[in-house]
Amino acid sequence: MSCRHLVAAAAGCDTAFTVDASRVTFGHGALAEVGDRARAHGMKRVALFTDARLRALPWFEEVTRALAGLDVAVFDAVSIEPTDESFDQAIRFARDAKPDGYVSLGGGSVMDTAKAANLYATHPAPLRAYVNAPAGDAQPVPGPLAPHIACPTTSGTGSEVTGIAIFDWLALHAKTGIASPRLRPTEALVDPQVTQTLPATVVAASGMDVLCHAIESYTARPFTLRAKTAARPMSQGSNPWSDLGCREAMRLCAAHLAAAVAGDAAAREQMMWAATLAGIAFGNAGVHAPHAMAYAIAGRVRDFTPAGYPEGPIVPHGMAVALGAPAVFARFAEHAPDRHREAAALLGGPMADDLAHQVRALSRAIGVPAGLTGVGYTAADIPDLVAGTLPQQRLLANSPCDVDADCLRELFHDSLD
Repeated sequence: MSCRHLVAAAAGCDTAFTVDASRVTFGHGALAEVGDRARAHGMKRVALFTDARLRALPWFEEVTRALAGLDVAVFDAVSIEPTDESFDQAIRFARDAKPDGYVSLGGGSVMDTAKAANLYATHPAPLRAYVNAPAGDAQPVPGPLAPHIACPTTSGTGSEVTGIAIFDWLALHAKTGIASPRLRPTEALVDPQVTQTLPATVVAASGMDVLCHAIESYTARPFTLRAKTAARPMSQGSNPWSDLGCREAMRLCAAHLAAAVAGDAAAREQMMWAATLAGIAFGNAGVHAPHAMAYAIAGRVRDFTPAGYPEGPIVPHGMAVALGAPAVFARFAEHAPDRHREAAALLGGPMADDLAHQVRALSRAIGVPAGLTGVGYTAADIPDLVAGTLPQQRLLANSPCDVDADCLRELFHDSLD
């Protein structure tokens, strides 16, 4: 590594990387520890974030039982895909409730909503203040937040270990988000038992999100090719620490995702571990073009609703990522051939150009639509999808090659079928 770092230093690029992660407790029964952990953080009045569906499941009762003796205020109006309007509702709740700590029980939408409520209740500002540029002002979070214990119930987003909160800005018809190390939950309680009540379509979509987190982080522009800045970004690029989690997450997805979708309990537990590993990995490396494209795909959907989800229109995040990923991996393989070849081998393919094939085959095997036409888009929508993706420069700049409007047009075209 030393020679590469000497070259990086001479070119004005970074020569070091940072490892950040939440405290993680993983395993059966972890959810029951939430009360003890909340007390350890000094919580007395807890804002418990969940959604209406989860409130009717046994996991909610288990959490409230563990929090007995603490003053708990429940917010269950989380949107399945959060919007600026649903964030605003959650922020108003948090400001009125005045909690000294947060517990989130749910998927990425619940955890991201809790992060946003914690941020804006602790450091009040207009919504756009902390939102990523160019949609927002990208102001740095000015100080610490209240402690947040994240309890994920889906095996996919990795939100329990990342400092990112994603939402749909309705007026812009696009997804955007807030990114800051201060948003990272204080700790995560990851109990694989909670996945047993998930519909197969949710396991499929969240599982593809796990897989793409791992592949994108592994094939991202290396941190030694990123210009050195005063403040190192969370999306540092591929690095030796993240590589460890990416490799194992890819191996686990190849071995267990299809069985997890079919309902196998042991496979669902393995996917929960894969999600945790990939979340820690991409929380330090960052993802790239497939996620950037997904924000436009999900943000501009007109009339698609998959089984197992509330009435839409909605393209679940992991599904939106999976629709563009094969085209990206096929086109970008020449820019990081060794990385794509290694990823393909972990998924069972011997050659670099097999990575796209492997991802597409697995996606179709678990019921994800074959392409953009499967969720209602046509070639006529490509200019609008490109326009919705270009603002995601935080993600696009992490790609192994430069990505401009012409490149995106070709990627969306190749993703139609």
